[in-house]
Amino acid sequence: MLILGIESSCDETGTALIDSEKGLLAHRIHTQIDMHRAYGGVVPELASRDHIRRVLALTDEVLEEAGKTRSDLGAIAVTEGPGLAGALLVGISVAHAIGYALGIPVIGVHHLEGHLLASLLADPAPRFPFVALLVSGGHTQFMRVQKFGSYELLGETLDDAAGEAFDKTAQLLGMCYPGGPGVSALAEKGVSGAIELPRPMMHSPDLNMSFSGLKTAVLNAVTKAPNPEDPQFRANVARAFVDAVTDVLAAKAVRALKKTRLNSLVVAGGVSANKQLRARLTQEVEKRHGKIFFPPLSLCTDNGAMIAIAGLKRLQAMTPEELDACRKRWSFSAKPRWTLTEAAHPDQTA
Repeated sequence: MLILGIESSCDETGTALIDSEKGLLAHRIHTQIDMHRAYGGVVPELASRDHIRRVLALTDEVLEEAGKTRSDLGAIAVTEGPGLAGALLVGISVAHAIGYALGIPVIGVHHLEGHLLASLLADPAPRFPFVALLVSGGHTQFMRVQKFGSYELLGETLDDAAGEAFDKTAQLLGMCYPGGPGVSALAEKGVSGAIELPRPMMHSPDLNMSFSGLKTAVLNAVTKAPNPEDPQFRANVARAFVDAVTDVLAAKAVRALKKTRLNSLVVAGGVSANKQLRARLTQEVEKRHGKIFFPPLSLCTDNGAMIAIAGLKRLQAMTPEELDACRKRWSFSAKPRWTLTEAAHPDQTA
């Protein structure tokens, strides 16, 4: 079966085609970073309007690359939440319009479930069960994934997500939005230990995290510096910040594996592309003879492929009655606030 995946939850428009037997055939991503950079962050109304301009064109591009037409589609998977309400509605309405026209099922997918399952498109792919670290601009949480549809929240950030902290640190260092890639690159020029920053909650016995205090510590360091514009000082701050974030996430990841007695860690979300984080997590997991999995770099940010693979898994888990109901359900709504545990398959328990 041929599945079209559509992602439009925030500032990337993504489409992809997955064949249930052949795997990923094609995918396209349009990022709105340049448009939002002038405002220092995502402007929801502008994001929605840009999705309208892009989604059908990107759909046609993946169909053309795969040598397929819309009539070849067997189902459509689309991000239903969480995300920006207006942006979500663009993808959802387009998906249901195409589904209605073709008489095929439309599968609503949780955005974070898509990120979590994107690693299934890697080679090698992880096997269930595993611990997942979802780390992005809006989310930082550990999940126990027993099998598809069975998600147990183990711990999460109590304030800022790691990606938010990267963006705010970048602003303090005079860098543009988004901050992750810039801070990571600048950190490569810094000296570890030249500046000390806290590791909030790193030694707490639970799996919760906090990054707001770390952001404040960066602000204090920049404010008190005699010459905050000095290139080496800025690089040292970036290094100290990245070291602090990776120390916390690595410590919590090891604790999560010990607590669950599992041996595999899946890291997903936009921050999973961070070079320093990948290296540190790999080192810590392999040190305890575990296995670690990342999505392909091209699938770390929001994309249609992760939605398509999640939609395929949901489709395969459906009963004939559920599938028939999907074909006949043409009313729809966005779910801007939707937890991953709420999206778990009803037949699964964590």
